[in-house]
Amino acid sequence: MCNFRNRQSSQILVFVQLKNDTYFYKMKLKLLVLFTALPCVSLFAQKDDSAMFRKISDEIMLHGQCYDNLRILCKQVGNRLSGTAGAEKAVVWGEKAMKETGADLVRLQACDVPYWYRGKESLALQYDKKGTFRKTTALSLGNSHGTDGKVLDAEVVMVHNFDEFRALPNDAVKGKIIFFNYRFRQDFTFTFNGYGDGVKYRWASPSIAASRGAVGVLIRSMSTGADDFPHTGGMHYNDSFAMIPEMALGNYTADTLERNCLKGIVRARMQSECYMKPSKVRSYNVIGEIKGSETPEKIITVGGHLDSWDVGEGAHDDGAGCVQSMEIIRAFKALGIKPKCTIRAVLFMNEENGDKGGEAYADTARVRHENHVLAIESDAGGFSPRGIGMEMSEDKKEKIIKYKDLFLPYGVYDFSREEGGTDISPLKKELNVPLAGLLPDTQRYFDVHHTNNDVFETVNHRELKLGAVVMAQLIWLTDQYGL
Repeated sequence: MCNFRNRQSSQILVFVQLKNDTYFYKMKLKLLVLFTALPCVSLFAQKDDSAMFRKISDEIMLHGQCYDNLRILCKQVGNRLSGTAGAEKAVVWGEKAMKETGADLVRLQACDVPYWYRGKESLALQYDKKGTFRKTTALSLGNSHGTDGKVLDAEVVMVHNFDEFRALPNDAVKGKIIFFNYRFRQDFTFTFNGYGDGVKYRWASPSIAASRGAVGVLIRSMSTGADDFPHTGGMHYNDSFAMIPEMALGNYTADTLERNCLKGIVRARMQSECYMKPSKVRSYNVIGEIKGSETPEKIITVGGHLDSWDVGEGAHDDGAGCVQSMEIIRAFKALGIKPKCTIRAVLFMNEENGDKGGEAYADTARVRHENHVLAIESDAGGFSPRGIGMEMSEDKKEKIIKYKDLFLPYGVYDFSREEGGTDISPLKKELNVPLAGLLPDTQRYFDVHHTNNDVFETVNHRELKLGAVVMAQLIWLTDQYGL
């Protein structure tokens, strides 16, 4: 404890006893008062900040609505790929739920999004020349073009990476289905590093294979899971080559295919109806805000993306981020917090296969000359918060890091990563806005990511609420003290 009053009194006593040296001791008194007071001011400020952190945590953990909102989004709306009826339904739900937070203003922001249609799909594998074709669970990759509903029957050629593929002779590739058997690296503790390492096989394999005459691609899913859930996700075609179909396999099926490819000839029958529709669809970001009480022209944005892939329920990716962002508005209102800056929660549309919602938000901010102090995104699942990523200048990072001890009781310790979020990245590109990203525990995220297993039941209510707590705390600090 700092006892400033007693220290000040003792120095006055010294001054009285030695009053002959008046000038020297007056100066000494002023310096002692100054340097003795500073640590106490810091201690009192930290104590006040800690108390507010606790108030925010208690409000959300005891009265939070985010888990109930997620249940409704997952069970009554379901998956919501951009352009679909599910996405349209999600916008209606989002607008209603945002109003129920007590936001001062709720509005929709238009954006035109692509519409990828999956349709029916199937995959069957034959593990020897005389064997029957066995139906296998697989998912077409998002944005891919299928087989136009026809059956593609071809031999499977396995490679483990792009270098092995490039080493194959042309006659080993032409007319074949290439199985890119690249495993998600399990040696990365931070699993997003493993995702970043392997996702190129999902993104680029079809055009690389087509450049040498291959007719289809199979990939091992971008998955940490010891299971057989295939993972979908975005891919991209190079316009110079044919748009050949691409499907993902779960890890167990990929293991079986690997073993049989090593034994002899394997054939596959692929059939899919998927394609990208030629016309874009009008959709919307959902925006709610609390108007700032002192500097309303300064904006702190927090958000997640409302769209999901067309499998599962989009619970972790990214229903969690949406309901956490709305919870911050609700909690501030419930606590009577009147922020200095405008606090804005955004449910972005089309992160999964186009980022049109993020681009529309940044374009509007640029045209309106908006002053964004900070943008925060939650798009890494509803697991326990472990860190806050930052894409900003070093001096701004230091301003946040100096408060790291305040976050420790809430499980947050990692401030080392350069992370923001896909939806808010156009703000940095267009306006150089500082970005932050909530970093939950990553160990289970890529078990469920982009799968039929990304459902409400895989989200824990305490972990979800804690993520909202930490973002609300960061927003409160930024609003109080700036960056």
